[in-house]
Amino acid sequence: MPMSNTLELPITGMTCASCAGRVERALSKVAGVKTVSVNLASERAHVESSGPIDPAVLIAAVTRAGYGASLLEDTRANADNQQQRLTRERWALLLAIALALPLVLPMLLAPFGVHWMLPAWVQFALATPVQFILGARFYIAAWKAVRAGAGNMDLLVALGTSAGYGLSLYQWANTAPGSMPHLYFEASAVVIALVLLGKYLESRAKRQTASAIRALEALRPERAIQLIDGQERDVAISALRLNDLVVVKPGERFPVDGEVIDGQSHADEALISGESLPVPKQPGDKVTGGAINGEGRLLVKTRALGAETVLARIIRLVEDAQAGKAPIQKLVDKVSQVFVPTVLVIAVFTLAGWLLAGAPLETALINAVAVLVIACPCALGLATPTAIMAGTGVAARYGILIKDAEALERAHEVTAIVFDKTGTLTSGTPRIAHLSAVDGNEDVLLQLAGALQQGSEHPLAKAVLDACTARELNIEAVAASQALPGRGIAGTVQGRDLALGNRRLLEESGLTMGTLAQSAQAWEAEGRTLSWLIERGAQPSVLGLLAFGDTLKPGALEAVQQLTARHISSHLLTGDNRGSARVVAEALGISDVHAEVLPADKAATIVELKKTGVVAMVGDGINDAPALAAADIGIAMGGGTDVAMHAAGITLMRGDPRLIPAALEISRKTYAKIRQNLFWAFVYNLIGIPLAAFGFLNPVLAGAAMALSSVSVVSNALLLKTWKPKDID
Repeated sequence: MPMSNTLELPITGMTCASCAGRVERALSKVAGVKTVSVNLASERAHVESSGPIDPAVLIAAVTRAGYGASLLEDTRANADNQQQRLTRERWALLLAIALALPLVLPMLLAPFGVHWMLPAWVQFALATPVQFILGARFYIAAWKAVRAGAGNMDLLVALGTSAGYGLSLYQWANTAPGSMPHLYFEASAVVIALVLLGKYLESRAKRQTASAIRALEALRPERAIQLIDGQERDVAISALRLNDLVVVKPGERFPVDGEVIDGQSHADEALISGESLPVPKQPGDKVTGGAINGEGRLLVKTRALGAETVLARIIRLVEDAQAGKAPIQKLVDKVSQVFVPTVLVIAVFTLAGWLLAGAPLETALINAVAVLVIACPCALGLATPTAIMAGTGVAARYGILIKDAEALERAHEVTAIVFDKTGTLTSGTPRIAHLSAVDGNEDVLLQLAGALQQGSEHPLAKAVLDACTARELNIEAVAASQALPGRGIAGTVQGRDLALGNRRLLEESGLTMGTLAQSAQAWEAEGRTLSWLIERGAQPSVLGLLAFGDTLKPGALEAVQQLTARHISSHLLTGDNRGSARVVAEALGISDVHAEVLPADKAATIVELKKTGVVAMVGDGINDAPALAAADIGIAMGGGTDVAMHAAGITLMRGDPRLIPAALEISRKTYAKIRQNLFWAFVYNLIGIPLAAFGFLNPVLAGAAMALSSVSVVSNALLLKTWKPKDID
């Protein structure tokens, strides 16, 4: 059996927060286990150990605690098992309703003046299968809890319904022949039916909260078309190896992460990165497994398989976040540990209090049963995890990957955002920011510069050629092209001996800045890189000046404006020169700029800012990793380094800065749902238990209220699935 320092175990048999707490305590006692997190909503346990640990030992510990556990080997098979269980629960519910309905029918008809009662033996025949066959699950789980020295929801249901059923048998046995006894078979049967209804609706809703994971898992193709010796063969994904060639036809999903070797097409990456528009693909471009190929046939070389693919990493991130516990959940865990014993004590006091007040045993027992039934702590256990699952799921749909529940909860508290510049707010690739021709003809200046740069792979050369393309300029052929190391490039264009390069080239040619001196000084102050186009020969002359700089990312200004509107201050933290940092800051309306900061000092700057509030750091490079880790919330931009993504609590799958305020917004929405859910979960019990104890709720109404509490909490969390980032397609 495989051994690992981190293990995910599906848990069966949990019904409330008390169950989750007991499983956690059982696993925590296993030697070598460091941390355990049990999620009631996803029914999984996340275990971290100080060294390799045998899963069989963990499974045995869960079994001794009265629950079931297994290895998470096949997520699809696990989903199928959940669907089968949901089907069984539906049939059990329908049968319980069919048997309980005749019992409750006289109660429903009484307000209309119809006084009719089923014979005692018919009531007994209808209630008994509900109590001991359909309700057997409660007895089994209750016995396991008692054997483990704890209490849970099932114990409350089993005790309450058994008391009502037993009282009915007692009344029936002690009633004179020919008389109609006052029976409570309908109360016990209806309570069990209502609890089963609540559990079914709860299970169905929990499947919806996990829909994001299932949608991502559904993107994984099971087979691929491999190209072997020029022949196409249909093979299982597991048969592929790195550097294998795979054919992807139009409309198919990419089976692997890879690099396009041949063909041109577009890829729909919406479900992976949140990018709504198709992304063009040509030789040399990377493709992501699970994305949909567009109109062209592509030949792809495999670069990543299995657990190393982007899709697999996304699924792991979302699963880890959903399995984790938000800090507020610790309060719920403490309450749940004492909740069931407290309810049992209240039920005993209710019984004794009514008896001491002179009420008959029947009345005292019914009120005690109502206390037991309404106090089932399902809603309390589901309040936080269902909101976290729904929040992380809908965020992943739009390319916002939240790595842990703590980041999700804390992000809404952020008071300051610190941005790295290059690759975060700017594209990271140079563009022509300014140009000036001595004769005033900028197009000719660009044409000549573009002719010199033909065939060059230098980033500045690409910027010149892109500018020529944007202006639809024809580029002339260049002759006698030669590189000038440390200075630039030279060549002959239209019979003219030209050179393009830096100030050193200008000075070596014996030229001065002339009329362009003022522009050059201003652009250098902005942190721009300057290139001079000169004509060499008998009378060298300056033809023009090109200034290169990074360009703002689309959406950067909107992102900063949205943050400002929410009273969140923005800071710029960069290792670049002050001039380029100032230009970007002014364009975005950022007043607090930290420029020329060494990577080692970035974390110190974050620590200083944290003294004034909750700080989030946004970056994409290796040099940003210490600052991302030092911040209260680290946000890594898509397309950045793996180191940055590991250090961050939130990863944006695409480099759209508008996803930053969107991530804070989904955190705020999720935390609001958690608070709402906990409020209603506590209110149900704070109001319901006293009402039941003082005789204002019968067991049937108590059962209905208990079922409604669980369903309302899960349904409220599911409202998060309607969330959509503002102003993002």
